[in-house]
Amino acid sequence: MKAWVTDRLVDLDEARIPVDDRGLTTGDGCFETMKVVRGVPFAITRHLARLRRSCDVLGIAVPGEDALREACRAVVAANGDGVGRLRITVTAGRAPLGPDRGESRPGLFVLSGGPRLLPPVSSAAVCPWVRNERSPLAGVKATSYGENVLAQRWAAERGCDEALFANTRGELCEGTGSNVFLVVDGILRTPPLDSGCLAGVTRELVCELGGAHEVAMPIEQLDSAAEVFLTSSTRDIHPVHLLDGRELPAPGPVSAALQEQWRVMEARTLDP
Repeated sequence: MKAWVTDRLVDLDEARIPVDDRGLTTGDGCFETMKVVRGVPFAITRHLARLRRSCDVLGIAVPGEDALREACRAVVAANGDGVGRLRITVTAGRAPLGPDRGESRPGLFVLSGGPRLLPPVSSAAVCPWVRNERSPLAGVKATSYGENVLAQRWAAERGCDEALFANTRGELCEGTGSNVFLVVDGILRTPPLDSGCLAGVTRELVCELGGAHEVAMPIEQLDSAAEVFLTSSTRDIHPVHLLDGRELPAPGPVSAALQEQWRVMEARTLDP
């Protein structure tokens, strides 16, 4: 296996990250994960645009788009047909210990992995912690991922594969690594970006496909939803069959129709 480090391909076992890189010492970085379909990173244009937005918030200079695309292409080509996912990480680079950034150029790392194999349906539970929609990191896909790790572990201990967050206003926000959609009174709904949720690439595409209403919802709205599904770059449209112990149709009619629309779109273009 090979990875991209800074400006070249290296053997994965020989890849090195400096121990004073701020991505390691302070979590000062951003990342994107893309699925790879037929040897092509899916929706790469949207992913690179979001990476740039996240890095702009943190004040990290992003390598040029051509350089990022070349790094992704090279990693996919070097690692063969088994590539199912790509992760791009951009860090603030090397710096002395402490709060201040150094003068080094940002770190760039691209890794590949096999496809994420998931069951056809998902289970979820509302976790006891909340997202802070007023955080400066709200909506940023940052490498500071401790909250998600803890919530994911909390969900796993309860036999679920995803934890859902409310925000500080008591509104439905998102999952640890997913956006959430509800069907209520026959209407497809998803939390708006000002809820503090990530502007998911798959979320954006599903909103375009299904005409979802972006509307603030109390977390209790989950109790009356006729259908619930999760979206992410590795989940696509992933119906929830069990939510806090309540059984749901998975997929329901709205979810199933969207899954079919998704398959048609993906067969037509890999960079929608």
